[in-house]
Amino acid sequence: MNKLRLSKKLNNSHITFFAIAVVLFWIKTYAAYRIEFNLGIDNNLQKFLLFINPLSSALFFFGLALLFKKRTKMVMIITNFILSFLLYANIAYYRFFNDFITVPVLMQTKTNAGQLGDSALSLMSPWDILYFTDFFILIALALTVFKNVTVTNRKSFKIVLLFSITTFLFNLGLAEKDRPQLLTRSFDRNYLVKYLGAYNFTIYDVIQNVKSSSQRALADSSDITDVENYRKANYAAPNPKYFGKAKGMNVIYVSMESLQSFMIDYKMPDGKEVTPFLNSLTHDKNTFYFKNFYHQTGQGKTSDAEFLMENSLYPMAQGAVFVNKAQNTYQAMPAILKGQGYTSAVFHGNYKTFWNRNVIYKAFGYDQFFDAEYYNMTEENTKNYGLKDKPFFTESMPMLTGLKQPFYTKFITLSNHFPFAMDPGDTEFPAGDYGDTVVNQYFQSAHYMDQALEQFFNDLKASGLYDNTVVVLYGDHYGISENHNDAMAKVLGVDEITPPISAKLQRVPLFIHVPGVKGGIQSQVGGEVDVRPTVLHLLGIDTKDYLEFGSDLLSKQHRNWALFRNGDYVSGDVIQVKDKCYSSESEELMEDSAACSDIADSVNTELQMSDEIVYKDLLRFYQPEGYTPINPNDFDYLGPNAKKGTKSTENNQ
Repeated sequence: MNKLRLSKKLNNSHITFFAIAVVLFWIKTYAAYRIEFNLGIDNNLQKFLLFINPLSSALFFFGLALLFKKRTKMVMIITNFILSFLLYANIAYYRFFNDFITVPVLMQTKTNAGQLGDSALSLMSPWDILYFTDFFILIALALTVFKNVTVTNRKSFKIVLLFSITTFLFNLGLAEKDRPQLLTRSFDRNYLVKYLGAYNFTIYDVIQNVKSSSQRALADSSDITDVENYRKANYAAPNPKYFGKAKGMNVIYVSMESLQSFMIDYKMPDGKEVTPFLNSLTHDKNTFYFKNFYHQTGQGKTSDAEFLMENSLYPMAQGAVFVNKAQNTYQAMPAILKGQGYTSAVFHGNYKTFWNRNVIYKAFGYDQFFDAEYYNMTEENTKNYGLKDKPFFTESMPMLTGLKQPFYTKFITLSNHFPFAMDPGDTEFPAGDYGDTVVNQYFQSAHYMDQALEQFFNDLKASGLYDNTVVVLYGDHYGISENHNDAMAKVLGVDEITPPISAKLQRVPLFIHVPGVKGGIQSQVGGEVDVRPTVLHLLGIDTKDYLEFGSDLLSKQHRNWALFRNGDYVSGDVIQVKDKCYSSESEELMEDSAACSDIADSVNTELQMSDEIVYKDLLRFYQPEGYTPINPNDFDYLGPNAKKGTKSTENNQ
C-alpha cells in the first residue's frame, strides 16, 4: 500500500517531471557532443568532463521553471525547445565551420541569413528531428501522466539552484586542473565547449561581449604604447631588391572564394588538371607564388580575409569585425593609397549589405562599391550567394576601365562556394569520386573559377591594363572543413588526416603578379596578415610607422610562421595544434614541446594586442607619419542611378 502511494506521489510530482526533463536533455546533449562535435578528447578526465558538463546547465535552466507555480510544465517545455534549438543551431553551424555560434554570429544573421539558401539546407538531415525527441516526450507526459501537477512550494528551486552551482564549480575545478587559466587564455571555443559545455559557453560568450562593449569607452591613448613598442621591435624592413619596383602601378586584389592550395597542380585520375590557368601562373616569370601561405580567418570567413589583407590586423575571436566593429577607426589600404593619389573600388556580385560591407568600406576609405545593383542578376547568371564568376568579370571590365588611374581595386568571387554545386552547362569538368558529394563537387567549381580567372587576365591584357597592374590573387579561407576528412584522406592519398596535415590544409594560394619583376615559387611561411606590408613595399610605401602585425613576405627579415585565430600556428620547423607540438617536416609529434614555446608566446602576444586595437578602437588615438586620415562620411554607395563616392572616382583620362 505504501509503495503504491509512493509510486502515485512520484508520478504526480513536479520534481519527477523536472528530473525527467533534466535527464532526457542531459543524455541528448551528451549524445550530440559525441556524434556531431570533434572536440579532441585526449584523456579520461576530459571524457568525464564532457559527460557531466551538460548537467549544471540543465539543472539551472530547467530549475528556473520551478519559480512558476501554475506554469511549471509549460515553462520547462519552452525551455527545452529553446535549448534544443540552440543545440541544433550549433550542430548545423559546426557541420561546416567546425566552430560554435557566438553572440556576434547571431547578430550577423540580420544581414546574411536571408542569402544562405542551399548552403544552409545542405547542412541539415531528416534525422535531425531526433534532437527534438525529448521536447515531444515532455509534451506527451505533461498532457497525460503529469496533467495535474503544480508546484506546491518554492524550496525545491533553492535546492536545485544550489545543486546546479555546486555541479558547475566542481566541473570548473576539474577543467582548470586539466587546462589551467581556461577562461582567461583560451582563443579556441572547442576548449570551452569540451570543458564547460555548449550552454555554459553561451553564457560565457554573452559575458565576454558585454565586457568587450565597455572596453572602448574606457580606453585612452596610453593603451597603445605597448603595441607601438612591439611593432618597432618586430618590424621587417623592406627588401631593397623589391622596394618600389611597382611604384605608381594599379593594384587589383582578387579574392578566390574557398580555394585551398592542394588544388594547385592537382590532377584528376584521368590526368586532367583542376586549375590549369593558376598552375601556369606558378611558373610565370613575373609572378610570385607563395606555396606555404595560410588563411587566418575566424568566424567572419571572407570578410575576415578582407580585414586581414587590408588592415594587417587579426580578426575577432567571436563574430566578425565587419559586423561588430564597423564604426571603428581604421588605416586600411584604400585610405593609405588615397594619400598617394589612388582611386579605390570594390567589385562584388552580391548586395552591398552582405557582411555589412556598405558600412565598413566607408571606414576603410573605398571610393566606390560596385555591388549587385550594377550587374545583370538574372536567374541564369546567379548561383548561391550572387553572380557567377564568368559574367561577374565580364560585366566588371567596363567599370574597371572607367576608373581614374592609378587605382586600387578588389574583386570578390562567389562561384566556388559551399556546397559547390554547379548548374548544368556551366562546366563539363568531371566531379570527383571520393564518396562525398561536397568534396566531389569542389573540383568542378574550382575548375570553373580557374576558367573565369583566365578570362579575366585575358580581358586585362586586351584592355591595356595588364602591363601596368599588380594583380594579387588569394584564397580567402578553407573550402573543405574537417567534417569531410575521410574524403580528403582519399584526395591526398593518406591513411588519415592527422592534426599537422589538417593544419597544412589551411594553406591557400597567394599569387602576386608584378610586371617587369622576376618572380618565382616562394617557400617561406606566411599568412594573410602579411600581404599588406608586402604590397605596400612593392609600391614604395614604407610601413614602419603603421600599427600592423604583418611581416613583408619578401623581406630578408621575414619571420617564418603564421598563426591561426585559435592560437595554433605553423612555422618552417614546427606546427602547434591544440597545445601539441609537431615537426613540420615529418609531421610527427615531438617529445619536447619546448620547441614550440618561443613562437607560441609571440602568437599569444599578437592576438592579444590585435584584440586590444580592435575592441578598444585604439587607432583613433594614433596617426602614422605621412598618413592623411579619411572621413567615412565622405563616402556614399547609392547605386548606379545616383552619384556615388567621392570626386576622385571620376574618369579624368
